[in-house]
Amino acid sequence: MTRENIPDRPSTADARTVQSALDILDSDRKKNRLARLMPFLGPAFIASVAYIDPGNFATNIQAGAEFGYMLLWVIVASNLMAMLIQTMSAKLGIATGMNLAEHCRAHFPRPVVIGLWIMMELVAMATDLAEFLGAALGFNLLFGVPLLVGAILTAIASLVILGLERYGFRSLEAVITAMVGVIALCYLLETIIDKPEWHQVLYHSFVPQFSGAESVILASGILGATVMPHAIFLHSALTQGRIVVRDSVRLRKLYRYEIADVFIAMGIASFVNAAMLIMAAATFYKTGLTHIATIEEAYRTLEPLLGTGAKWFFGLSLLVAGLSSSTVGTSAGQVIMQGFLKRHIPVWIRRMVTMAPSILVIGAGLDPTRTLVMSQVVLSFGLPFAIVPLVMFTRRSDIMGELVNRAATTVLSAIIAAIIIALNIYLLYQILFSG
Repeated sequence: MTRENIPDRPSTADARTVQSALDILDSDRKKNRLARLMPFLGPAFIASVAYIDPGNFATNIQAGAEFGYMLLWVIVASNLMAMLIQTMSAKLGIATGMNLAEHCRAHFPRPVVIGLWIMMELVAMATDLAEFLGAALGFNLLFGVPLLVGAILTAIASLVILGLERYGFRSLEAVITAMVGVIALCYLLETIIDKPEWHQVLYHSFVPQFSGAESVILASGILGATVMPHAIFLHSALTQGRIVVRDSVRLRKLYRYEIADVFIAMGIASFVNAAMLIMAAATFYKTGLTHIATIEEAYRTLEPLLGTGAKWFFGLSLLVAGLSSSTVGTSAGQVIMQGFLKRHIPVWIRRMVTMAPSILVIGAGLDPTRTLVMSQVVLSFGLPFAIVPLVMFTRRSDIMGELVNRAATTVLSAIIAAIIIALNIYLLYQILFSG
């Protein structure tokens, strides 16, 4: 939530959270570790929704069905990369009181700013399309309603959730965190039901392997869909005005707590992504159903293999992932427009505008899973325009002050950015030009 969205009169929960955080930053008294962490948890949980949105379902399921546990290491590696990128984004907001879009507007020439804004708006629309479709598909699979009705229900639900912003940041953080918890619980139960081969899970989580060109393409898809441009912009906005401190001692303490927030939230997202692949490996790959490539096929095939419970856990996790990520995607769109242009439009208008492409796609009868995959192509185009500015700004001491990147951090983040960009380009080439 940006400063523009923070109520003039903070809610009791917000005021209590901020005061508790400041007391902890000012005190050396030893308290329960969880109690010390609680006021700082929240921003990374909202950003982490981008890592478990419906766009991840198809890729992870296809990878597990076709190659078993082999590509688990890609999920582990990509989430470690994402942790660093999201930590840098959070640090930018903490250190400067400005988000990434605002820094772009302040430091780049106007033509560049306009170009970046257009690119990020396209990214926001593609993101919203994937998340909106995922939630509509969840309604369809669970309750049998037509996709169009599911889309309308998704729009209503996301508007209700976004309405919590008027009560301050803590209310929205609590609801989104609870939804992330529901998704994680669904996949925990799914993992218990499907009884994976744990020695294979452990081995393939740390030993890199490929098996032909198709496995490389799927690995690129997993990594390319992991770091989302809108999550990078959003995370810096979530921390920029949440807890404001300026002296170096409290800044560094606050930053350490935000690192913990990222580690916990992204760790849960990593578990969910791994559990998706493990479920597909332990059910579809194990039984020879290696061509399960769509979300609908996975949902319908789970019941005869694992029972009704597994099917419902899968459908519920898809629905909640779609609803939460659709809400967060709309919030990110607000941040992008406000940051680049200093223009604010009511959230319900933005929701209606970004909903239009999804309604058109559903009305046209296009395949939902294929549309989800193609939306990732647009996200791939936008990724360099989020990562590169982030690295540029966080390495500058005149911008970051006490929290400027160490040289090793800049080098590592630049390498990660290059890897992610290269694999996205490779993925785009395979999607657009391979037969």
